[in-house]
Amino acid sequence: MTVLVDTHCHLGDRAFEADRAEVLGRAWEAEVGHVVVVGESRPATEVALGLAGEDGRVSVITGIHPHEARSWNEAAVDWLRRTLADPRVVALGETGLDYHYDHSPRDAQRRAFHEQLALAAELKLPAVIHAREADGDIAATLRNHPKVTAVLHSFSSGLDLLHSALAMGHYVSFSGMVTFRNWTLDEAVMEVPLDRLLLETDAPYLAPVPYRGKRNEPAFVRQVAARVAEVRGVTLEAIIAATGENARRLFGPRLGSA
Repeated sequence: MTVLVDTHCHLGDRAFEADRAEVLGRAWEAEVGHVVVVGESRPATEVALGLAGEDGRVSVITGIHPHEARSWNEAAVDWLRRTLADPRVVALGETGLDYHYDHSPRDAQRRAFHEQLALAAELKLPAVIHAREADGDIAATLRNHPKVTAVLHSFSSGLDLLHSALAMGHYVSFSGMVTFRNWTLDEAVMEVPLDRLLLETDAPYLAPVPYRGKRNEPAFVRQVAARVAEVRGVTLEAIIAATGENARRLFGPRLGSA
């Protein structure tokens, strides 16, 4: 699979209400071969599923974000289980812990994280992890769910979490942050094995240079790939090929349609 894959974007966000079709069109023009849309809420998931239903080059990730963990209850579990059975859905997420904003109580975040990882293990799906200022608890929870293959998405955490995740066989995804002037984690970009490296935009957030300050979109994943290639001292083509294959291996045959 020698195409660019944006493994994490939020096209269900209101920032894209006016031009989702045009955004995807620009991605295809930029030779992005597949876009994985995150449904971090029920409404965003419905938008993501609609996009995936219209185009086989779009897949969906769905789960309860740590910001929304206070809403985790039996009804949420039932909804998520049903939604994860949809063939357009390739992973659970994003789940995890966010101790920076604490939009949901930490106990609620930990419960939702633990139970979503258990569901991912039961359904044999990968899990996409949001980690912010919670490295120790993230690593400990992942260790308690050894049957789950996880992605540390938009990585900007400490090297201790990176090393723990890599030792457990997990994947690591980098976003437009790698192009920022204040980025200090080139060591992390170097240390991730080539066969566990992924690329993402996290659009509409974190637009890479030279689009910094603008709305991010999947077409800009090429800038992320170029910066990762520069840091690792390899060709852009090598990064595109490796990360595309990694995405297909992790998320399954649907990405082979790109």
